[in-house]
Amino acid sequence: MNVSNRHYVLTLSCEDRPGIVAAVTTELADLGANIAESDQFWDQVSNRFFMRIAVLTPDNVTKEMVHRAIEPAINRFDLKTTLIDRAQRPKIVIMVSKFDHAMLHLLYQIRVGWLDAEVVAIVSNHPDSARTAEIEGVPFHHWPVNKENKVEQEEKLLSLVKETGADLVILARYMQVLSDNLSKRLFGKVINIHHSFLPSFKGAKPYHQAHQRGVKMIGATAHYVTPDLDEGPIIEQDAERVSHSLSADDFVARGRDIEARVLARAVKFHLESRVMIVGNKTIVFTQ
Repeated sequence: MNVSNRHYVLTLSCEDRPGIVAAVTTELADLGANIAESDQFWDQVSNRFFMRIAVLTPDNVTKEMVHRAIEPAINRFDLKTTLIDRAQRPKIVIMVSKFDHAMLHLLYQIRVGWLDAEVVAIVSNHPDSARTAEIEGVPFHHWPVNKENKVEQEEKLLSLVKETGADLVILARYMQVLSDNLSKRLFGKVINIHHSFLPSFKGAKPYHQAHQRGVKMIGATAHYVTPDLDEGPIIEQDAERVSHSLSADDFVARGRDIEARVLARAVKFHLESRVMIVGNKTIVFTQ
């Protein structure tokens, strides 16, 4: 890729009809843009069309110029669009409790460049991760949560997101249920890793539930947070075979590895604008 190019990602959705792709790509071509990736999907049930286009443009083409160029197509087809400049590094807040394996994996993937993001804060209801934050050079916030201060602590989180300009909040085994109010206010901006292959085994100790049921596969699920506990739109899942010879603790140990991988992939998909929320589901344009 030419280092002088700018890299933009456009996502769009609308009622499906002929001419959408041609209208958008023609305007992009007139800007001198080169399409690096293009993915599309037609949902026949709702007759909705979804598309993600990654483009490289000459260095003098600004984000405003791209949006202005596609405005006729937006008006013609009533497009719902998002446009991001990949040069703007996304900012994330990681929330964690005592189990830090998923957070450590995220930090490592950022360090080696597989995840392109800036961690602007680590928030925890326990002090355990303070040392990790210090090593990473990330501000650490120890905010214990109980029934009396839950509303206050969530307001502090909202203020932190606003002050840091965070694009995404990641619940990396943060073992507190967010309130309905917070879930609604940050809809589409909070990803949780649930240590189970949803929709099975919701709530607490899902690996122990799975062990008691004698399952042959365990997994993990990354999903957007909504007021309905563990029922938000699913972004990514994975599973691994297990057997009757393993203990509940063995399930937990194997599950940690799955959780870390699944959460990192979901975060990457989100940060690269590969996820589009459609009701209680998602469309994920994977590489």
